Order: sequence, then C-alpha cells, then structure tokens
Amino acid sequence: MTDPQIALMMLGLFIVFVFLGFPIAFTLMAMGIGFGYYAYYDARRMWRDHLRLDPETASTWDQWSTWLDGFTNNRIFDLFVNQTFTVMSNEVLTAVPLFLFMGYVVERANIVDRLFSTLNIASKRIPGSMGVAALITCALFATATGIVGAVVTLMGLLALPAMLKARYEPSFASGIICAGGTLGILIPPSIMLIVYAAASNVSIVRLYAGALLPGLTLVGLYLIYVTGRSILQPSVAPRPTAEEVPDVPMGKLVMMILTSFFPLAFLILAVLGSILFGLATPTEAASIGALGGILLAFAYRAMTWQRLRESVYLTVRTTAMVCWLFVGSYTFSAVFSYLGGEHVISEFVQSLNLSPIMFLILAQIIIFLLGWPLEWSEIIIIFVPIFLPLLAFFEIDPLFFGILVALNLQTSFLTPPMAMSAYYLKGIAPPEIRLTQIFSGVMPFLFCVILSMVLMYLFPQIVFYLPDLFYGG
Repeated sequence: MTDPQIALMMLGLFIVFVFLGFPIAFTLMAMGIGFGYYAYYDARRMWRDHLRLDPETASTWDQWSTWLDGFTNNRIFDLFVNQTFTVMSNEVLTAVPLFLFMGYVVERANIVDRLFSTLNIASKRIPGSMGVAALITCALFATATGIVGAVVTLMGLLALPAMLKARYEPSFASGIICAGGTLGILIPPSIMLIVYAAASNVSIVRLYAGALLPGLTLVGLYLIYVTGRSILQPSVAPRPTAEEVPDVPMGKLVMMILTSFFPLAFLILAVLGSILFGLATPTEAASIGALGGILLAFAYRAMTWQRLRESVYLTVRTTAMVCWLFVGSYTFSAVFSYLGGEHVISEFVQSLNLSPIMFLILAQIIIFLLGWPLEWSEIIIIFVPIFLPLLAFFEIDPLFFGILVALNLQTSFLTPPMAMSAYYLKGIAPPEIRLTQIFSGVMPFLFCVILSMVLMYLFPQIVFYLPDLFYGG
C-alpha cells in the first residue's frame, strides 16, 4: 500500500472506532502514534547504536538498553511531546476554562428562576408571552454559560412545567426550550468559537464580531415563529390568566428587571464589549467574567463552598477533555498530512470542479451528518481542519466558514434521531411528554436554523458587517 492509501485507511479506521464507542481523544492519540511510528520509521537513525555493538563483547544489559533506546528513538514521540506543549501553551485556549468557570458559577447562582419570572410578567401582553420569556431567558442564560445540557436541563425544570400548566401544547413548549438552549454555542462569548479560532488561526475578536448578527438573526427568527404561531394558532399558547401571571405595579416590575435581567445582561455585555472594542483580550475578558460570575453569585446569596467546588471540578474536567482532543487531533492530523492523506482529499475535491457555493453546501452537509454521532467539540477539532486548507482554493473566508459551521452545529442538537437537546429535556420532563412530541416540536426551529444559513449565503454582509466596521476589511 502507498502512503496516501494508508492515510485514508487511518481515517476510515478512526471513524469505525468512533462508532464502536472508543474514547475519541485517546483513540486519536493512539492512532496518531501508531501510524506515526510507521510514517517516521528510520532504521538507520533508530538502531544505529544497537548495530554498533559487538555481540560477543557487549553485555546483555547493553544490548537490551540500546535496543530499547532505538525502539523509542522515533520522531513520532518528539512530535507528540511538541504537540502537547503547543496545545497547553496556546494563549487562545486559556480563555476556555475561564469562560467555562463563569458559566458553571452563573448556572449555580439561582438567577434563571428570577429572570424567567420577570420576563414572563414583562411580556404578558405579547402573543405566546411565556414562550417568548422562555426563549429570551434561554438566550441570555445560554450566552452566559455556553453549556447546552445545563441550559436545557435547568430551563426544562423551570419553564416547561410553567408552560404546561398554562395549557401550552407540549411539543411547542418543548421545542422552545430545546432550541433556546443551543444558542450559547453561537452567540458570543461562545466557547465553540474560541475552539474554532484555535483550530483555524482566525482572530477570535473578528469571529465574535462576525457571530453577533447571525446569532441575533437566529433569535429573531425563533421569536417570529413563536409569536406568529401563537397568533395563528392560539390553542398552542393560550394567553395567561391573572392567576398564572399576576399583574404587577410598574414600579415593582422595574425593580424586578433591575435585579434580575440587568445584572446578567450587564455581565455578558461587559465581557463581550471589552473584547469587541479592544479594551481586553478574550482571556482577560474571560477572567473578568469569571470574577463577575462569582460576585453575582454572592450578590444573590447563592455561593456556597460546595457549589464553588462543583464549578471548579466541572471546569477542570471539561477543559481537560478539550485540551486532550486538541493534542490527539494535532498528532493525528500531522501524521495524516505527512502520509499524504490531506493532499489526496484536496486533489479529489478540486477535481470535482465545484463552485464556492457548491463546496460550502457540500461541507455543511458533511458537518450536518457528523453532528449525529459526534459532539461539536470533536467536529471542530477533528474534521473542520480537513476543510480549512481547501478554503483558499475556493476563495472562501475562514471567518465566514466558521460562522456557517457554528450555525450548522445548532442542527446537531435539534435533528432526530440524535438530537441531544431533546434527550436532555426528556430526562427531566414529566413522564407524559413523549420523545416524539419533543422531536416534532424542534423541527420548526430546525427550519429556522436552515433559513438563517440561507440568509447568510444570500447576504454575506450579515457576517462581515461588524468585523469590517470595527476592525476594517
């Protein structure tokens, strides 16, 4: 077999191991080292000292020690160490644990119940008011945490029973929570965009600016759907009664907004604004956000030693997973490229004579399908780098491609049969809520995501307007 054929076999075996359920990070490292040992095998370099020994005069220890030195004198081990050091010293990735810590602390600060109650009262006269309140709460909370499972679970415990009690159609209510909970991986400050920036060498500041309008566009489409369907089909979202949502004097409502909505919104805007306007690097802004999350938890009297321990533990666990994925991916991709696999894929795609739009559509279909068995972190770190070298050939801006991928990965949480947000919600929903009802509820929101991607294809300035305005073309 030729080296490129071995590279393609390496990629195929990796996909097989993923479907067999092997841990992805360690599978990448094992396959990278295993195939790399073959790729970088150099008998003259490795066994030089061993072959120089005189078998008649050399001791058994000398023979075994020089043989062992030769066995480990393969450049793949140097590559693995260097890749590990590169990942662990990456300044962009330093922001990941800080943003994660901010999210886990905010999640435990008991902010969401106050926020949902306030928005529910404030939007009482809007059609589908409880759904609108749940969506806005999800958007704010998901933006602050960036952790889909936490947002869907917490909102499912808080908002779903309230909507069901208000006689909302179960599938409609379920769809709102599932779709709203995924917004955190798109709207800045998004951890997913930090990971994409580290994988693609695109400026995280420009990525944040580029993702802002697409994220708000998607939230707007969700709100239009919720209010529009509530007007056309009042039975799916009946207007709340005075017992369900009481009338509150204006002064008290303003005070509720000041104490529930503005603190979290101010924290998000402070972090995001300091990044976009160049007042702080993403890492510095993330550290301020982490400190702000702690202060917010203390202000709401929700910070305890146990909650702090949980936040630190979950932050360390998730950060370690991301870092080891990077180490494995970098090692795997370096060997894959050295064997010529990247060149084969590049030549094959270029031979298809695709237009830039056709290539984008093909890439997004592949990422959409990968979203069924894989998490967004695995797709960004492992598979997106395969497409990145082709962007220059098709004259596609990596910034535009990254925002498209971020939008596309919303679908991985919403598309049956592997819609993870639906399974998160089913785990804490009342027993009478069937999984098929949740699936049917998320489908209209899935079409909203696809529509937002179409709008980006038709009007690329949705992505480029803010980066060009803030930082020039």
